[in-house]
Amino acid sequence: MLVIPGRKAKDVCDRDLGPTRRDLLRVGGSAFLGLTLGQALQMQQASAAVESSASGWGRAKSVIMVYLQGGPSHIDLWDPKENVPEKVKSAFGTIHSKVPGIDLTENLPKLAEVTDKLSLIRSMSYSPNGLFNHTAAIYQMHTGYTADKVSPSGQLEPPSPKDYPNFGCNIIKLKPPEVPMLPFVMMPRPLQESNVVNKSGTAGFLGRAYDPYYLFPPGDDMDMTKMDRINITDLTLRPEVSTNRLGRRARLREMINAGMPGLDQAVEKYDMDKYYETAMNLISSGRARDAFDLSKETDKTRDMYGRNTFGQSLLLARRLIDAGTRVVEVIWPKVANSDNHSWDHHVGLTDRMKNKSAPMLDSGLSSLIADMDERGMLEETLVVAVGEFGRSPQRGVSTSGNGNSADGRDHWPYCYTACLAGAGIKRGAIYGESDQTASAPLKDPVHPTELLATIYHALGIDPATIVYNHLNQPRELVKAEAVTGLFG
Repeated sequence: MLVIPGRKAKDVCDRDLGPTRRDLLRVGGSAFLGLTLGQALQMQQASAAVESSASGWGRAKSVIMVYLQGGPSHIDLWDPKENVPEKVKSAFGTIHSKVPGIDLTENLPKLAEVTDKLSLIRSMSYSPNGLFNHTAAIYQMHTGYTADKVSPSGQLEPPSPKDYPNFGCNIIKLKPPEVPMLPFVMMPRPLQESNVVNKSGTAGFLGRAYDPYYLFPPGDDMDMTKMDRINITDLTLRPEVSTNRLGRRARLREMINAGMPGLDQAVEKYDMDKYYETAMNLISSGRARDAFDLSKETDKTRDMYGRNTFGQSLLLARRLIDAGTRVVEVIWPKVANSDNHSWDHHVGLTDRMKNKSAPMLDSGLSSLIADMDERGMLEETLVVAVGEFGRSPQRGVSTSGNGNSADGRDHWPYCYTACLAGAGIKRGAIYGESDQTASAPLKDPVHPTELLATIYHALGIDPATIVYNHLNQPRELVKAEAVTGLFG
């Protein structure tokens, strides 16, 4: 028997690097079928090409995560139900969309005009590990792993270097940008529940070199003009320092470092070389600085997206992707558990949804999808809009220990909706189905980890790829398989 040793891998085990030991051992048996090794590998390659094309493998070069932190009510947005008890029925009417069979509520008239460009997963579902709190659910949605420290109040410990990485950090480690551009941008505010800020918004055990570029303009969550005050001075070359002078400084630093192995060893874990290299490329190229300039967009385009923090963040996301950024995450511009335009509608759902939350979502998301499609950018960009959970089918009941008014809905992870577009995702389609009251999936349930696996898959990254944590222990990106039925 022919034994072909597999290759050792220190950082990652990526099947894209070539045939694995298992693959070669498998094709070794083909000799019994009268095939040479070369013929077997040729057949394997042809088969993989067909499979990849059909399943959406590697269709995306970039991803925009539109993260609706707070947990929007699926029943009051994109999974309306008729002929249900009064406590379940939405206060909003149902409207037909551009695609027959994909009905939405009256809160999303603009999104209804672009349903021919997207898919809705109406069967997102999971059973919570511990309490029904935002931070634990946000952590799971972003890392693919459940939180292991949840206090009685429902909060978690602050971000730690031991945390699992945000999915975007994994992506930029495995697939860095092809041009000198910010790899991963997160805006316009951190992920947050109460006093726990940015949990699952970091690179965790991958190291700070893979953290996102945080674009958090000054101003509170009610300031709708904060994106007009973006400060990117750290991406600007000072007037008195020319590009040549900057290059000389970099070479001098390399010479000094070469003679100081002790210093290099001391800062090795902080990935300082990656910091300097990235900063040098960004500052000298000017690509990022130009991408952040929203004034280069017409007033008509800016109005279309919405003159608010969310709309302008989505417009900036499109500009960043166009400039070469690999991952952009736009976080809903209101802390998870709060009032006004927050999605955490424990009280006053009807007024807050109709006049505050839904109009911003409707204008921003529909414009992003339509604009990117018109520019041809949806071909290679995956857009995902999702929250950490939905809201309870019955109004006025408590499922998480929170108080709810008769017009409020509590947290509900057992069934909710996600919206996807681009990178080979089926257009004008519904995946999965919720039951009569949108309480549970009727068919094809999708776990948050499977959604993450689908994102990795679309970018040509095996969800089972191994990364090593702070203790040098192997960990899979996510323990789930991609939902290939979303592609077509």
